[in-house]
Amino acid sequence: MELDLTDWALLDTLQHDAGFSNQALAERMSISPPTCLRRVRRLREAGLLLGEVALLNEDAVAVRLGWGLTAIVEVTLDRQGDEHASAFEQRAVADSAVQQCWRVAPGPDFVLVLRVHDMPAYQALAERLFTQNANVRNIKVFFATRRAKFQTAIPLK
Repeated sequence: MELDLTDWALLDTLQHDAGFSNQALAERMSISPPTCLRRVRRLREAGLLLGEVALLNEDAVAVRLGWGLTAIVEVTLDRQGDEHASAFEQRAVADSAVQQCWRVAPGPDFVLVLRVHDMPAYQALAERLFTQNANVRNIKVFFATRRAKFQTAIPLK
């Protein structure tokens, strides 16, 4: 599928704020509403738009719930075969406390971003994912004290 400048502008606009009505988006793009709707559908069908979500302010939500601990964890596996990495990855992504799971190289095999209630909840998660897994050789944990930047937009320009 060939993308023109309008398609790229639509993707850029939607990744920053997908809350526009079709009418407002069409006006912003200087195209007709039917054309805008057709283009957005085409971008979605091509797999360039995965979905539309509301991004919550994690810190504000945590304050209202009275909790929140974010940890970034480097995980090194003992056995490096793809079947071993896939098995760990499946266990990690199945856990709701795992916000992000990245396979990385070089260095550790995985980097996880975790969001848990408190330190006891982290300890329970560490037991589930790391201690009980005979293939986890080493972990290195960083507890977040402040997030200076969070962005979901991909640079398109």
